[in-house]
Amino acid sequence: MTTLDDRETVLDVQDLQTHFRTKFGTVKAVDGVSFSLKRGETMGIVGESGSGKSVTVLSLMRLVPIPPGEIVGGKIILDGEDILELSELDMVKVRGSKIAMILQDPMTSLNPVFQVGSQVGEAIHIHQKLQGNSLMDRIINVLRQVRIPAAESRIKDYPHQLSGGMRQRVVGAISISCEPKVLIADEPTTSLDATVQAQYLKLLRDIQEELDTAIVFITHDLGIVAKMCDKVAVMYAGRIVETGDVRDIFYNPRHPYTEALLGSLPRLDVDVTRLDSIPGQPPALHSLPQGCPFAPRCKYAMDKCLEDYPPTYTLNEGHTARCWRLEE
Repeated sequence: MTTLDDRETVLDVQDLQTHFRTKFGTVKAVDGVSFSLKRGETMGIVGESGSGKSVTVLSLMRLVPIPPGEIVGGKIILDGEDILELSELDMVKVRGSKIAMILQDPMTSLNPVFQVGSQVGEAIHIHQKLQGNSLMDRIINVLRQVRIPAAESRIKDYPHQLSGGMRQRVVGAISISCEPKVLIADEPTTSLDATVQAQYLKLLRDIQEELDTAIVFITHDLGIVAKMCDKVAVMYAGRIVETGDVRDIFYNPRHPYTEALLGSLPRLDVDVTRLDSIPGQPPALHSLPQGCPFAPRCKYAMDKCLEDYPPTYTLNEGHTARCWRLEE
């Protein structure tokens, strides 16, 4: 049986930097992010709002609005090719076929004036050149793949005629229609209730096993990360401050920010009257403080933390963190 360690790397992000030019200055939304992903592997990216999660995955799709945004440095190696060197015309061929994205809100990502079938079939027609009965059969099969009942009749429905869970499944169908090697899920369960959320997560797992797709999962819900992901990257102020196996991150967090995020979660095995909170607010990215940007909110902060940004320390295989406390 093939393990994750033996599988090929399909996505390798190296020192990715995405900046936005604003009247307040340059916002370094993504500032030197690096990670890799193998076939069939799931990585969760977590952090507070404004930490750079969504801009990171929009950069992977090359969908950052220009202007004011711009990818100013780094490499995104997708299936052995640096997609930052491709023209926009070539990227159209890559999006949907090699890398696809499930957006957060299906009502804003689905066109209200087109039937479900035509929206699912668009990418299939563009990338696989199917048309006529062959295209219709493929659309129905993809809808069945995401467990939409009566797919033959649902292809004629409009988005407003579907429930929230069904709309999210349609968005999922569009993203997997051409069997991409990398699937990005940007908080895909935010608008779903708990029961439908559990069903949708199981569906993503089933699809991943069937297609051997690598998944990048963006979420605020650490419970979903524990259930869905193989490894985790914790982002703060545009940088990855800790990354590692799910067990390492949950049972042995080494960065104070990771520790604080986990401390804010309720636990069934611990009786507490009040959950921990992280004091203060994330820094403005156009005027980051000198040193570690988390230092003003960190209970372990030292003088050194206010002066220099810490390097990356390797704790064990695959587990790294950026904190001066690890120097000791």
